[in-house]
Amino acid sequence: MRAKEKVGIKSYAGYVPRYRITPKEIGKVWGKDGETMGRGLRINSKSVPSPDEDVVTISTQAATWALERSKLDGEDIGAIYVGSESHPYAVKPTATIVGASIGATPLMTAADFEFACKAGTAGFQTCMGLVSSGMMKNGMAIGADTSQGAPGDALEYSAAAGGAAYIIGTEDLLAEINYTCSYTTDTPDFWRREGKKYPSHGGRFTGKPAYFKHITECTRNIMKESATTPEDYDYAVFHQPNGKFPVKIAGKLGFEKEQIEPGLLVTRIGNTYSGAVPLGLASTLDQSEPGDRILVTAYGSGAGCDSFDITVTDSIEDIKNDDIPSIQEVISDEEFITYSIYAKYRDKIEGGR
Repeated sequence: MRAKEKVGIKSYAGYVPRYRITPKEIGKVWGKDGETMGRGLRINSKSVPSPDEDVVTISTQAATWALERSKLDGEDIGAIYVGSESHPYAVKPTATIVGASIGATPLMTAADFEFACKAGTAGFQTCMGLVSSGMMKNGMAIGADTSQGAPGDALEYSAAAGGAAYIIGTEDLLAEINYTCSYTTDTPDFWRREGKKYPSHGGRFTGKPAYFKHITECTRNIMKESATTPEDYDYAVFHQPNGKFPVKIAGKLGFEKEQIEPGLLVTRIGNTYSGAVPLGLASTLDQSEPGDRILVTAYGSGAGCDSFDITVTDSIEDIKNDDIPSIQEVISDEEFITYSIYAKYRDKIEGGR
């Protein structure tokens, strides 16, 4: 799909909680070799939200910085879509709280999106349609999560927290979105039933018929649509549930490791779910130059992918020395904690506080 009008990214910013825990610290509580688990997943540590942090606060911080970077006011935003699988309310939208926090309400439209780890990029596509049709000048898409992993489960070694916000418009673009496409099937590789605190997953099934098939098909489709090859891109960003999968899929599709390294954050902060690709793209944009071309493919269990073909504009130079922290600066602010503090912060101990 290609928009009839020019559309793209006017501003962006990301936020990641400062607390970290290592696989070794998690493993020793469960009598497992956490270091070996971490090496297998290629995760050195993961981010942990403090007790007063959730998808609302993460989204609000990222949205605030994105607004400041754009020099826009909250009232300039016509739509806010927050993609997450850990919204703090089962019935009460995150998007309205974020909108009020940044002075954007009343909004023309707002909603919370859910599609596992690609809910944030679904917001990208919705905003693209609204602004390219002329229904509004600017929309904001946010991908953020404070993802869950049951105590002792393999997910506990990777499930992390963080997110990024993007302002989508048609003027003063830092990067133009040339093409987007999606690939979606009913593949139940990961799920959480209503009322359940922790998700379930299909183990190895989450890889071959889910992650790898969907990313392969979606990425090949967008390269066919845009008449490109991996060599035409300076960078690529793929969903990163661990440190192995994005490296493997990049190689399978013909991309070099150097193309994905700027956006490969999972080794330091874990899998931020709906925040993973938005944060990876933000880190890549931080390091981009005018004319650079970026391929992005997000994956969400259940299962589907969104791909984007993006070209960086000359306006990227205008933000190089602004006061908004880069993603590398954000993730470098870190403090390591013990499992007992982690369990307290993530409410893993039943029976009061």
